Amino acid sequence: MRNVTKISFFTLVGLSDHPQTMNGLFLLFLLIYLMTLITNLLIFFLVLTDYHLHNPMYFFLANLAFLDMSYPSVTAPRMLFDLVTKRLSISIPACISQVFFYLSFAISELFLLSAMSYDRYIAICHPLHYKLIMSWRVCTRMASLVWVGAHSVSLVHTLFLLRLSFCRTSSIHNFFCNLPHLYQITCTDPFINIMVVFLLGGSIALGVFLLTFLPYVFIFSTILRIRSKTGKRKAFSTCSSHITVVFIFYGSLIFIYLVPTSSDMVNLNKLFSVISSLINPLLNPLIYSLRNKDLMEALMRTYYHLKLIQAS
Repeated sequence: MRNVTKISFFTLVGLSDHPQTMNGLFLLFLLIYLMTLITNLLIFFLVLTDYHLHNPMYFFLANLAFLDMSYPSVTAPRMLFDLVTKRLSISIPACISQVFFYLSFAISELFLLSAMSYDRYIAICHPLHYKLIMSWRVCTRMASLVWVGAHSVSLVHTLFLLRLSFCRTSSIHNFFCNLPHLYQITCTDPFINIMVVFLLGGSIALGVFLLTFLPYVFIFSTILRIRSKTGKRKAFSTCSSHITVVFIFYGSLIFIYLVPTSSDMVNLNKLFSVISSLINPLLNPLIYSLRNKDLMEALMRTYYHLKLIQAS
């Protein structure tokens, strides 16, 4: 038997330890974070207030915009605070809380993207029955399952984290806490936690992956059977933004969770953590708004409406 001293905080190595670089990163990430909040809030506001956008597609898009405001808010404020104060420590309760919310919003986005795939499948493959199948009752139930299911899965992983103990001063080689980081530095055997990740996380990931990509097999098959080029272009444009967001999101998650977190891959892991938690939530509204005529028209209607109010 040997005595162990439990610690109460971790050291976040962050992205850089050079003061000038940290100041530059602070300005860069502050700008990205503010732009992310503004663009997603704008989409959320447009969908909420413009009755032309009151349909299932934009209902799910509003949920995605809310997620893209929440997701970076788990990591960005803490990272910006650390870059300013040069204080690179985080308490264990704060770290575990960060893990819970980070996983909750990441899993929510995975579930939501699969729901949006189903919506696009019904819209393209069964257009005549679209309004009947995708009723508001169905949409709200799907959204409820997304949020409740994701937070429940995250809670399971977080509760299993509580069995781990940390008995030495440990450094997390990233700017936030995540499951792989804590499994590396724990003094308790994380075998049970890893098995929960593989069994629960693996089965859910496989199911969500199939629910997200399988509808596109039928979607592309339907699009290829359309004879006119205009019809093909119009059908493809309704799902191109979604499939672009899906590939970017899945690609960044694969590098974070499936690429080994060895010393040689630390910087690459940090890069994709930045892409996943900060860049993706900014890209999503840009991808949807630049390719979406309805959103741009809603934006112009809102602009002219506000201008008329100001003039009167």
